Amino acid sequence: MPLPQICPVVLCGGSGTRLWPRSRVSKPKPFLPLLDEATLFEATLDRCAGEIFDRPIIVTGAAHVAHVRELSEGRDVKIIIEPTARNTAPAIGLAAERLSADKIIMVFPSDHYISDTDAFIDAATTAAVLAQKGWLVAFGIEATAPETGFGYIRRGDSLSDCTYRIAQFVEKPNLASAEKYLADGNYFWNGGIFCFTAGQYLEQLANSRPAMRQAIKESVSDGRDDGELFYPNSVLFSEIIGESIDYAVMEQAKIGAVVPVSMGWSDIGNWHALQEARNNGAEKNLTRGPAELIDCHNVMTDSDGPRVSVIGLEDVIVVVDGGEVLVTTRAGAQKVGQLAGAREQ
Repeated sequence: MPLPQICPVVLCGGSGTRLWPRSRVSKPKPFLPLLDEATLFEATLDRCAGEIFDRPIIVTGAAHVAHVRELSEGRDVKIIIEPTARNTAPAIGLAAERLSADKIIMVFPSDHYISDTDAFIDAATTAAVLAQKGWLVAFGIEATAPETGFGYIRRGDSLSDCTYRIAQFVEKPNLASAEKYLADGNYFWNGGIFCFTAGQYLEQLANSRPAMRQAIKESVSDGRDDGELFYPNSVLFSEIIGESIDYAVMEQAKIGAVVPVSMGWSDIGNWHALQEARNNGAEKNLTRGPAELIDCHNVMTDSDGPRVSVIGLEDVIVVVDGGEVLVTTRAGAQKVGQLAGAREQ
């Protein structure tokens, strides 16, 4: 059967605290030009502008509407204003409730990096075919290192030449487990990209989280349109207990499938991940803004003005932004979000 167009659902929440001080609560990483002149949010919209995609739906909070509208100006988008942050399962539900039951949805985080767009499009097409057949599909990102900061997906029985049933979702592992997953070859990173029909998602949500499903339905039914903006009923939506799609739907369903893909993906989740993306995985010095490095290896500096001078260090990242200074080792980059400054505006 012919494949209908896919509706991209772009999730634009979170605060990106591990990229402080460049990323702030008031302007988190989706809205920053961290890799190119375009922001990660704009790059996400660009990826889903091809002929297989329909008009995107962007789900965001009120605090970020101005950024979303500014960066999507001139594009044909619909924006759903999430009244309260309730994690990904309800956010996706809002979009699904606004669409016909047979509409294919593809969920994208707005702050990830993908270098191989062709591989992404191929995987999206494969996932959409499965979704049209009733599967709940996850992208399985090829694991290239024993990462402990990602969840994993273990593949099960083959569905076709390059698609599989999902055997298990695995929590973020310790290093020993991550090394075993990498050697095993049957585990993929869970990149948070999913595909299904709107009706199938809502049906599975009703099975596993009926109260959430009902609250979503009522909040949309009692919502209001304002041009390209849609406002669900805030009182009804706020009654929802927040939960991720992984826990609320994907881990509960018996119809989960995974499409493996190698597409140069990164979640740009911290300064180390950004350093790797900027360096294409190489270990070399990298500077943005005024800097002088002497006898350094794999050092990255990023300054919005003041000169950064570094001598004799390796695997260190120095960031200066808005009067704040961050110095971290590569290994410590995951802990930046614990800093008091990272939780401030």
